[in-house]
Amino acid sequence: MSELIIVKPDKCVGCNSCVRNCPAPEANIVKMLEDGRFVTSVDAEHCIVCGECVKSCNHGARDYIDDTEAAMQRMSSDKLIILATPAIKTVYPTKWKGILDWFRKKGCLIYDVSLGADICTWAHLRAIEEKKVGNLITQPCAAIVKYVETYQPKLLNNLSPIHSPISCEITYIKKYLRRSNPIAVLSPCIAKKTEFEETGLAEYNITFKKLSEYFDKNGIAITAHSVHDLEYDFDDQQGQLGAVYPRPGGLRDNLWMHDPDLNITTSEGVQKVYHELDMYSEMPEFKHPQVFDVLSCEFGCNVGPGTGTKQTVFDVMSTMREVEKEAKNRRKTSGGMFGRGGEDKLFKKFDDTLKLSDFMRTYKPTTPTPVPTDQQLDPIFEIMGKHTFDERKYDCHACGYKSCRDMATAIYRGLNTPDNCVVHAKTVLVARHSQLQQQHERLAEITNECLELSDKLKSGVEEITTNMETIGASNQATSERAGVVNDLLKNVITFCNSNTTMDAGSVQQLVGILETTSKAFGALDDNVTTTKESSEIIARSVEEIKSLVDDINATLHKTVSTK
Repeated sequence: MSELIIVKPDKCVGCNSCVRNCPAPEANIVKMLEDGRFVTSVDAEHCIVCGECVKSCNHGARDYIDDTEAAMQRMSSDKLIILATPAIKTVYPTKWKGILDWFRKKGCLIYDVSLGADICTWAHLRAIEEKKVGNLITQPCAAIVKYVETYQPKLLNNLSPIHSPISCEITYIKKYLRRSNPIAVLSPCIAKKTEFEETGLAEYNITFKKLSEYFDKNGIAITAHSVHDLEYDFDDQQGQLGAVYPRPGGLRDNLWMHDPDLNITTSEGVQKVYHELDMYSEMPEFKHPQVFDVLSCEFGCNVGPGTGTKQTVFDVMSTMREVEKEAKNRRKTSGGMFGRGGEDKLFKKFDDTLKLSDFMRTYKPTTPTPVPTDQQLDPIFEIMGKHTFDERKYDCHACGYKSCRDMATAIYRGLNTPDNCVVHAKTVLVARHSQLQQQHERLAEITNECLELSDKLKSGVEEITTNMETIGASNQATSERAGVVNDLLKNVITFCNSNTTMDAGSVQQLVGILETTSKAFGALDDNVTTTKESSEIIARSVEEIKSLVDDINATLHKTVSTK
């Protein structure tokens, strides 16, 4: 299948809204990038193209691709058949006829899918009457078909083998009108492309939203008309009550008009219908209604993801009521009214001209991904930080899944990461906080120890400073006294040398001793001078050390006070 839902990673904020609103459990793949951001991509093989993620994304990270541009290019060279689905009247209540006129001026043939819906109703009734089918799940909705094929293949036995209204119309055009032109469908549905690819019946799916964008981009103005003007000159007959198929229960209402005793149950909306399909698959056959009429969009095709409509549900339903009244009135005058014996003239025409088997299809089942066992999920839960039974039942939905088990299953399948689990992230955060707290406490202990050592160091430096001052004073006194003694010795030596009364030998011996003593005092004086200079250097160094110790103390005290 083509990749129809696209992701713009630069706009994805990892809010999990797409996961939360997606009914397909394997359609989204969440990964954490190197910068820590979470980005969700799409697995095209498991996406059912319901478009709910496109509608729910508030950040512009999701969009879709259709065939508008390709069809416009083809239209320039070939004569296209344009099929108008009945939702065109609710999306463009005053311009739908102008849009069809624009295509007709381009050389296109215009056909009404409402007629295909009438054929679809006829085919269902005849198949039920002839007991060619059992209890049915309706399939006008392509997203429903893709879900059953992908996730509930055992329901294919219940999925209606009757073509959708669009495919019934295409079959009618090709087989009974003998038209072979390329076919483009104006639709409100992104998923219709999957139906066309699987059946091979239509080439182009032009959604209303992309068509409006094409008109705006190319400056194309569409002529408006009265909202009450609901008839159009199609290239074949206009449909009748098939026109109400886009509203919830539209198929049911058509069936009940012909057989009010049919047991029919309806379901619409992604948050409801897929869950009920899962329930249906677990129920015994005898509990199934004859017809389970289902639509993916809560308010029907009229507000499908490909509409881009600004119409409210009240506007849409009001238009549908007008469409129904107009169809009933036209039915009275166009040969569709019940005749004698309750025979419907339109259906009598179908009986006379159509073959039921032409409007039946087959499906392509897939093998569902195996569901992991409890034993296989245990290590996943452990990684997620969910160790107890209660922890594995938090079901906070922050990850986008309905339960912790669904999230663990997605992780097991490689579709998500434990880092995207809030509980896991909280567990990691708490563990890191505990480590940081322990480190902080150890740092406080080291700081206090350093402060005590610093105080001791400061005290020691102050004592060294005092001692250095004492040494300096002692050096100065010693130097002064040594100078006095040295001068005295020099005078004695001079006296001895000049005294002729003393024995020359004795004088010489005495002078030698005195001179040696004088030299010793001179050396002492020099040493004292050197010691003084060294003491001054030491004193300056001590002052610098003292200043640094003061800075250390101040820093440590500041660190302690900020804790």
